[in-house]
Amino acid sequence: MTNRFQRRKPIPGPKEHWLKGSLQAFTSDPLRFLSNQAETFGPVSSFRFGPFQEVYFVNDPDLIKEILVTKQKAFIKSRDIQMLKAVVGEGLLTNEKESHLKQRRLIQPAFKKTHIHQYAQDMIETTNAFIKDWKDGEERNIAADMMNIALGIITKTMFGMEMGKGADVIEQPMEAVMKLGIKRMRSLSPLPLWVPTQANRQLKKAVKELDDVLFSIISKRRLEDNQSEDLLGMLMKARDEENGVAMSDQQLRDELMTIFLAGHETTANLLAWTLYLLSEHSSADERLYAEIKEVTNGEALLPEHYTKLTYTQNVISESMRLYPPAYVIGRQVEEDIEIGPYLFNKGAMVLISQYVMHRNASFYHEPNTFKPERFDHNFLKTLPPFAYFPFGGGPRVCIGNHFAMMEATLALAAIAQNYKFTLTSSQQKVTPQPLITLRPKGGLMMKVEKRK
Repeated sequence: MTNRFQRRKPIPGPKEHWLKGSLQAFTSDPLRFLSNQAETFGPVSSFRFGPFQEVYFVNDPDLIKEILVTKQKAFIKSRDIQMLKAVVGEGLLTNEKESHLKQRRLIQPAFKKTHIHQYAQDMIETTNAFIKDWKDGEERNIAADMMNIALGIITKTMFGMEMGKGADVIEQPMEAVMKLGIKRMRSLSPLPLWVPTQANRQLKKAVKELDDVLFSIISKRRLEDNQSEDLLGMLMKARDEENGVAMSDQQLRDELMTIFLAGHETTANLLAWTLYLLSEHSSADERLYAEIKEVTNGEALLPEHYTKLTYTQNVISESMRLYPPAYVIGRQVEEDIEIGPYLFNKGAMVLISQYVMHRNASFYHEPNTFKPERFDHNFLKTLPPFAYFPFGGGPRVCIGNHFAMMEATLALAAIAQNYKFTLTSSQQKVTPQPLITLRPKGGLMMKVEKRK
């Protein structure tokens, strides 16, 4: 009789440097490294970061479901995500266990579908305000433009503030936080923040600049009598269901920082990749514009058009398939656990990649080709869970997924209603840069053409 230990499969992996393991290969090109792992070794592979950190890469929908859903209590966020506590504190991104569940229940009402629909008009107006001065034929860094649009939307919906194009008060420290944060995440042994290295000083300075803005907004809001219906107002009204206590200023700051980082960087990159893909596929661009024209009857875009923009939503979904802003998920194994026929050891890191899974030929015909129409006819229902998961899954699924989908769809519709795009001659190659999110490396220079 075969016991469960004999049923366990050995986990294959690459030949590695005796000291560094696969760390150098991974950090130089994470997307290529993980894609090669899946192609070479199948659903699960094993490698090392440095001499001691064991890593499992999982590329199978059923096994991913075990990690994120059915056996999720055996895992916590990976060490690299925990490094972000220096930036986001104890927000939903880094919080764990009961504390995470309690905080999520507190915040969830602010992101209900029925509530976020009131932000639709803000999303449209903010986008239109940013693009109204674009000139026909001019060349623009569209990646930077999408960052400004997304920053304007999150600022308006979160704080009720008109940031407009003066968003540079937050833009520079936010960019510094992103770059320094990813450097800290990928370091084998990051030094404590109290060690006065140049990188630590820069990170602390950028975080303090953001803190000054957020705590100032919170402080002013505390003094106001009227109850705002923006995200901050909703979070300030939230009460713990057990003791009725509201969030402290520090809790509010941590959640705002988390939403701010996650809520504008991801959408900005999604929109930039979408406009790039449309520029490379004229038939998809023409079909998109035709739908927008038909739904709006050639008039101004309105919130109620959102549900009718089905092909526009397909374009967004296909863009997230090919270039998911959240391209990798990390977990730390808290206890020895069986995942499928494999044993995962306590202390090991687990990596799951949306970028790699979304290009799996077992589930997608012509997986590297941009085909928004593949999402017609409830295509997602034909896939196993976690063959497509741009927003993660399980108890830690992105809390703002409906917000993000509506924002990206309406912003794209507002832009595509007025303009089309082509790559400039200087933008010879567009390559993904996997930082905390997946962005176009070096920006995205495009020529703006007014719709005739």
